[in-house]
Amino acid sequence: MEKKIITFGTFDVFHIGHIKILERAKSLGTHLTVGVSSDQLNFNKKNRYPIYNQHDRSYIVSSLSCVDNVFLEESLELKGEYIKKYQADILVMGDDWEGRFDMYKELCEVIYLPRTPSISTTEIIEIARTIK
Repeated sequence: MEKKIITFGTFDVFHIGHIKILERAKSLGTHLTVGVSSDQLNFNKKNRYPIYNQHDRSYIVSSLSCVDNVFLEESLELKGEYIKKYQADILVMGDDWEGRFDMYKELCEVIYLPRTPSISTTEIIEIARTIK
């Protein structure tokens, strides 16, 4: 039986942690849809624009064999609408968001996957800033 998975992220300065969580998300079903945060949404969340623009980030994510569909996530408040639109059976998020998306359990199963230890985009950006 087909199981549709949906997940969301910025996917800026793409790294091994991004690949691992997307592969693990796909392993839970047969079809993986990824919402890539728009540049404006990222600015609203983190008070900075991504290093790579939304088109480039979407292109990178869509090039992965485990990803079946990519769209731009314009608003955090629309997650429920995205779940319905893409008919997701499972919402997958990193465990750093544990509990924050439980309200969508009425629409689909919600699973929080462990993040890859010792790597984050924020850390990579900070390290890059210190290199001269």
